[in-house]
Amino acid sequence: MIIIRVMGGLGNQLQQYALYRKFGSLGIAAKLDVSWFSADIQAQMRAPRPLELCRFEDLPMETANTDEVRALLGRTYEERAGITERIRRRLAPGTLPVFEESKMFHEEIFSLRDRYLVGYFACEAYYADILKMLQKEIRFPKSDNPGNRETMEEMQTQTAVSIHVRRGDYLDAVNAANFGGICTDEYYDRAIDYIKERFPEAVFYIFSDDTDYVRARFQGQEYRIVDWNRGKDSFYDMQLMSCCRHNICANSTFSFWGARLNSHEGKCMIRPSIHRNTQICPPKELQKLWRAWTLITPGGEVV
Repeated sequence: MIIIRVMGGLGNQLQQYALYRKFGSLGIAAKLDVSWFSADIQAQMRAPRPLELCRFEDLPMETANTDEVRALLGRTYEERAGITERIRRRLAPGTLPVFEESKMFHEEIFSLRDRYLVGYFACEAYYADILKMLQKEIRFPKSDNPGNRETMEEMQTQTAVSIHVRRGDYLDAVNAANFGGICTDEYYDRAIDYIKERFPEAVFYIFSDDTDYVRARFQGQEYRIVDWNRGKDSFYDMQLMSCCRHNICANSTFSFWGARLNSHEGKCMIRPSIHRNTQICPPKELQKLWRAWTLITPGGEVV
């Protein structure tokens, strides 16, 4: 049995879900541990998150209960490891039932059995071959906001391109050190030019948690600001991104999934060449792992 820990925001939850479905496609029994979203754990979080996978319509998903986690680990993940496990961690880490992500892509992961997997598993290479299946399975419930329905209809008549600009929490001191200086003006300018060179008629739909900033930054008839999905309804911004023909992403898994769920043939997906400033995967190596994507550096160079 493989048990995958689900944690983080919607984009990260979808990555852990996608990995779960990839194991299933290989005939390997797997379940999801959603205990991270319990009230006790979320009360300790600086930025509490809800479990949003359950918001999708009839999403095929099997969760592990506490007894199943204990049977695999000998404890819950939150409980302190015993002395035997701590010794094994030091002397023979490969024998532990817990597998923790430590790099961009772990090629060996699908040979594992009876493991509890912890990580965000953002790499496209994990589940690129089942994305068509995921596009059919991951279905958004109908929005009560007529603005979403009208915008989706409008997008079908245009060469619609999403642009995601994440600021908000990325401007905090700690987050800025990790995620700042990546999606620069040069990045967005080159991404927009890259699209315009191929699709001169493109119309850009801007999604951001800083509406005032993007209104000042993106001016022109070709830009539309999507600013009505707030709070829990921000969920629907991902759906609108997925309805666009092409996607320009921030260094954010939320917009990665807006692009991944885009089912248009011949789509162009653009992402920054690094996700965080501590990334040790060189852009050329990243390009091999994200084959369907166009990578642009913070300096505005196409990799």
